Amino acid sequence: MEWYKGKEYETILTWVEDSIGFVQLNRPKAYNALNPLLMDEAYDALNRYSADPDIRAIIICGNEKAFAAGADLKAVARYNAFEARDFIDKVHRTLFAVEDNHKPTIGVARGVALGGGLELFLACDIHIVAEDATLGLPEINLGIFPGGGGTQRFPRQAAINIAKQYIFTGDFFDAETAYRIGIANMVVPADEAMDAARKIARKICRKSPLALREAKNAVNMSMNTDIKTGCRMEQIAWSMLFSGEDQKEGMQAFLENRKAEFKGK
Repeated sequence: MEWYKGKEYETILTWVEDSIGFVQLNRPKAYNALNPLLMDEAYDALNRYSADPDIRAIIICGNEKAFAAGADLKAVARYNAFEARDFIDKVHRTLFAVEDNHKPTIGVARGVALGGGLELFLACDIHIVAEDATLGLPEINLGIFPGGGGTQRFPRQAAINIAKQYIFTGDFFDAETAYRIGIANMVVPADEAMDAARKIARKICRKSPLALREAKNAVNMSMNTDIKTGCRMEQIAWSMLFSGEDQKEGMQAFLENRKAEFKGK
């Protein structure tokens, strides 16, 4: 385990294993509550990983007790309207750095994933939830509602009526419920969650980085455009891959009955 290229942060841990970049939220006394510094540092690390050709996938996690318990209310409670907007700007900027990252992102929720923590988790491409995890968007109990993309990503990943139920009531839900409503790819024992994420990440790392980047973008765009426009965008991205070496290697390897060695070129 090493710091990513010597860069150290105050509120997150970063390291690289087998071409997998890790971002671990690291405010354990605050259950990894999101504050402006954590948002800034996570944004910086995510952009570094996105631009690094040696990184093929990203795992975002907390510790055993918390992915993240939401926004840090000690800071947020006293904001005026303009300060609140500035904070949410940082949240959105960071979550889009997850969602739009050139590398596939895998979120691992152990312990609690609440409020802004769940919103960050929803921005990841693949969601792994520990059996003992507790999830929810309890902001309505504070006289507000989810402001970090929760009203947008939750109904896109679950049914809109399910999203409304949990946003309107603020009720927590468990891992099995997360799987049933479609926001968890898998539910695993807590002590196996990180290994499950590594297993998926290693499989992803063996694929073409160029194809992964374009596939991720095409799927993301499907949520924001009509099907005909989306298919045209898919067509352009798909065809563009034929100008690279990875497509030639992948198809030639298949024809030669061997494993492809993708270089991201």
